[in-house]
Amino acid sequence: MRWLIASLIAALPLGAQSDTSGTFDYYVLSLSWSPNWCALEGDARGSDQCDARHDHGWILHGLWPQYESGFPDYCQTSERAPSRQMTAGMADIMGTSGLAWHQWKKHGTCAGVSAAQYFDTSREAYARIKRPEILRRLSEPVRIAPQVVEQAFLEANPELRPDQITITCRDGHIQEARVCLTRALEPRQCGRDVIRDCSAKNALFTPVR
Repeated sequence: MRWLIASLIAALPLGAQSDTSGTFDYYVLSLSWSPNWCALEGDARGSDQCDARHDHGWILHGLWPQYESGFPDYCQTSERAPSRQMTAGMADIMGTSGLAWHQWKKHGTCAGVSAAQYFDTSREAYARIKRPEILRRLSEPVRIAPQVVEQAFLEANPELRPDQITITCRDGHIQEARVCLTRALEPRQCGRDVIRDCSAKNALFTPVR
């Protein structure tokens, strides 16, 4: 049995880490373009996030604790789960309380803080990154290069460098802008597994509803 355990440990990839709450290197702030999510998924779900009365553009998908390579998730924590009131209070920037609950369960439990502190930190991180106003001015769907979206963020946030932000795509649509932040919420270089930009020449970007 000891030989078997030793063999299994030896077979683990270098740098493998246990998902211990509070043990991580930096954050990834993930911003989702709500109109595209609604077109791909939200409308079919009948999500309230997609109702035009909300005027959602870039919403907070989540604030994710990250290792230099890889990330922890679903960590064991002694912190209490957030109340319904707490998750509902995040819907203004996250779209729905359900997303806030999911983000706590998957990522917030790994931050090493209470649910209230995690959501406060998430809100602060969201406020620190300016969302490009020019992208909200579109009146019709357009196809643009992901690099154009990245450049818009860089111009709106002069403190950001290209290696600190990445743009992702999904099913031919611009999906997310992901910004790498220190634990003190200052911009920092992304890990190599995070900085993979969308490789499409262009992708659909639909306007705010």
